Parts: sequence; C-alpha cells; structure tokens
Amino acid sequence: MTVKNGRRWNNTIHYHPRILGAVPDGAQRALDVGCGEGMLARELRQAVPHVTGIDLDAAGIDLGRAYRDDVDYILGDFVSHPFEPASFDVIASVAALHHMDGATGLARMRDLLRPGGVLAVVGLARNTLPKDLPHILAGVAVGAVHRAVKGLWHHPSPIVWPPPVTYPEMRAMAAEILPGSQHRRHLLWRYSIIWRKPQG
Repeated sequence: MTVKNGRRWNNTIHYHPRILGAVPDGAQRALDVGCGEGMLARELRQAVPHVTGIDLDAAGIDLGRAYRDDVDYILGDFVSHPFEPASFDVIASVAALHHMDGATGLARMRDLLRPGGVLAVVGLARNTLPKDLPHILAGVAVGAVHRAVKGLWHHPSPIVWPPPVTYPEMRAMAAEILPGSQHRRHLLWRYSIIWRKPQG
C-alpha cells in the first residue's frame, strides 16, 4: 500500500469528485451505500450536515467509527434496513453496486431518494472481450501513470470479482430504472450514473 503526499489514490477514489460535484445545493441528508471505512462519507460530510454510511462489512464499519466524526455508521444490509422512503437528499455509492443485485440496488436507491434529490454512483462492470480490449489497454496505460505519481491505496473492504454485469447491461439497467439518468463509462474501469429524481 503506497500513499504519496498524504493522499490516498486508487481507480475508485479518482472518481469521487464526480459524486461530490453532483451533491445538490441545500442537501441536508446523505446516504453512502457500501461506505466501507467511510472515506466518501467523510468527504460528503463537508457539504451535507447529516450523513449516514451503511455497509455489511463489520471491519469496515469499525474503522469508520474509529474516526470519531459525526457520520452515522450502520452495520447492516442497505436493501432491507428500515430507512424511511424518500428520506435522503443525496444517495452516493462507490464500488458497491456489484456486491448486490444491481436492479434491486438501483430501485432501492431510487425509492429512498426524495423528489428533487440526486443519486450518484461510481461502479465496476465486466469487460467484454475482444470488443473492450482498446479500452482496457488505454486504462492500463493511464492507470500506470497515475500510480507512478500518486501511489496506490488498497481498500480494506471485501472484493467481488469479476463484476456480474457488463457495461452495456448496466447502462440498460440504469436507463430502465432511472429514466433520464446520465450513464458514463470512464477510462479507469469504472462507470458513473448521475440521476435527479423528478419532482412530483
């Protein structure tokens, strides 16, 4: 594990700004789905007064609570935890959706978001060969440069590999469950989904 200049970096953290930039003005309550040890939750707390992080990994939750910040960490299953419907202004998730049934996870996030709220996801999907080979090779080259400059932080959370859903399947799933969402495939083997829940 290498951290340079006191800052963590990996392929997922690289896209945290995409999530943080989607936080709507005036957001009061945020949910970090699959929060792990809470890095994103703590970043969200800089913009949102009330942040909840939930994860099934007890070790990760313990690490998050050790920071003694004012993020509310919950050890539990996001899909079944008794959150109130439409109770969050922003729901964020990084590298967690592939740990659950994707359609179920997206639908649950949609239902927990208040009208006008924003859902922001950075996730992993499965490459399809040989079609995705140019994308893979480009990611290898760019990732190597980033690691040389920034180091590489290995998160302590459980790993699911390979992701169960391909990039086209995830794009189609998002379009069906979150009509009007912005789905983008990124160079460093990630995709993002940004969606604002319609009013009314």
